Amino acid sequence: MKTICKAMVLSGVTWLSILLSGCGSSSHRQDPVIEPVASVPSDQFKQYTAAHYFLSSWKNLPNWENDDLDDAWHAWQRSCQYFNQSNQKEWQQACKDSQKINFGEKKAIKDFFEKYFQVWEIRQAKDQNQSAKGSNQGLITGYYEPVLKGSLTRQGVYQAPLYKLPPSWYASPSKLRPTRAELMQSGALKGLEIAWVEDPVAAAFMQIQGSGKIVLENKKILRLGFSGSNNQPYASLGQWLISQNQLTYAQASMQGISEWAKKNPSREKEMLNANPRFVFFKIIESSTSLVEGPIGSIGVPLTAGRSIAVDWQSIPRGAPVFLSSTDPQTTKPLQRLVFAQDTGSAIIGGVRADYFWGSGDSAGNSAGKMKQVGRMWAILPKSMYP
Repeated sequence: MKTICKAMVLSGVTWLSILLSGCGSSSHRQDPVIEPVASVPSDQFKQYTAAHYFLSSWKNLPNWENDDLDDAWHAWQRSCQYFNQSNQKEWQQACKDSQKINFGEKKAIKDFFEKYFQVWEIRQAKDQNQSAKGSNQGLITGYYEPVLKGSLTRQGVYQAPLYKLPPSWYASPSKLRPTRAELMQSGALKGLEIAWVEDPVAAAFMQIQGSGKIVLENKKILRLGFSGSNNQPYASLGQWLISQNQLTYAQASMQGISEWAKKNPSREKEMLNANPRFVFFKIIESSTSLVEGPIGSIGVPLTAGRSIAVDWQSIPRGAPVFLSSTDPQTTKPLQRLVFAQDTGSAIIGGVRADYFWGSGDSAGNSAGKMKQVGRMWAILPKSMYP
């Protein structure tokens, strides 16, 4: 979608960079663990630019036997849509045969994956600070799709606009445009409003995420997707507040930023203008459902808890991935099959993912706090690397 988030996908940032661009390690982070792996011939693992793959097995996946794959099966079918549309031949036989599986039979789903796929442990590519095999641990952040109440017209509490891309900008999509502050001051965007929402900070977070849903007064759902930007660099709101001695590192979460703005309304515009980047939207669809996820960068809807954004130089588009991390709210294990259906410029490296939590405030609360240590295994067709 940030990351891809949808935001990180297209506006190029994750919640990590949203809040604390360039900040150091999380308190959850541990020293990298370099575990021994079975020696395999060099032609038996695929080396990507940002990752090394090492042959592993299903028994090495923590909690694989207990993972309930009902929603994962739907996410798999969506990856198959991409594989078929993009003519990814090495995946198509497995996709075709998966149509014969009764997705209500959990054992049948697990047997299917074990029959057609091989497990590969992902490790960071070697750099000056790592061994030849690299670390098997990395950073797992989270993202979500905002859901805001709003109106198609400016009225009542709905005073914060979301804009469509100026038509004259389409001819030069990569051209550097005026900053957010300059755009707001000039009035150049007048008449380009798509919808109006109540909270300017929430509108800014939707820009960072790059997509979202607006619940209109008639209960109709307006889904907005990324349309373009002013191509200015992103500057972290959280980092700005820290530099102004307004928040501490620990306080600079999405929730902390929102609370600060409510307590300091006279400085809200100053904070928002500290980020020169400005994102524009387009209407994706209009419905009465909040269930369907946003569209990821491979062109299929994301599935809450089963879609991730990754570095395409580390993991094939659409591929199943087994993720082992922890829940940011409870610290309980988060170990499950997910699918690489999104990307973003801030997601860099082999063991690196942005986990899609879903839509709405609850998902946003988890996404805003997620900065966990994690491990990843690529689940690739046996025919791909015989």
